[in-house]
Amino acid sequence: MESKDYLKDISEIKHLMNKSSRFISLSGLSGILAGIYALIGAGFAYWLVKTYSNGTLLLDGTIFKLVLIDLFLVAFFSIVTAIILTTRKAKKQGEKIWDGTSKRLVVNFLIPLLVGGLYILIILGQQKYGQTGALMLIFYGLALINASKYSIGDIRYLGFIEIIIGLICALFPGYGFWLWILGFGIMHIVYGTWMYLKYDRKQP
Repeated sequence: MESKDYLKDISEIKHLMNKSSRFISLSGLSGILAGIYALIGAGFAYWLVKTYSNGTLLLDGTIFKLVLIDLFLVAFFSIVTAIILTTRKAKKQGEKIWDGTSKRLVVNFLIPLLVGGLYILIILGQQKYGQTGALMLIFYGLALINASKYSIGDIRYLGFIEIIIGLICALFPGYGFWLWILGFGIMHIVYGTWMYLKYDRKQP
């Protein structure tokens, strides 16, 4: 009996230590919705380019600016959804949404993401946009891996997958659009569903 109590105490201590060092309230549902937003945004961009640019996207054209706005809206709605659902989940679990751990999570996520974003803007300014999709996937994957040590460790697997898809995209830039859909759309839905079934569904 004492042995069982001892093991239970160790398990509880381990749980508390993990909880204090990692932000574990990320919502799987937000991942699913982010993937859906990405698919909708990609569909709209495809329609724009095919309908008004004959399949060619010019950097100095109006359609390109609309595609950039489209990408911004996908990112904006994904972030807002993640904040809302994660905040709701944190409240249910009795966790603080903004503490030292969540701050470290955000900082470690943003560093590779911002560096990648700036680099992509630089090469776009030089009219070198063949690798844009690959770079977005690779830097996003690096951001996930970098942030995983302060959150649910499982997100690093999504990061590895995004990097692999990004490298494939670099090898076959002609399929960049479809690989972008695979990475940001389909993989988010698959990962979000897995996380929802593994963590969220167990919550009261």
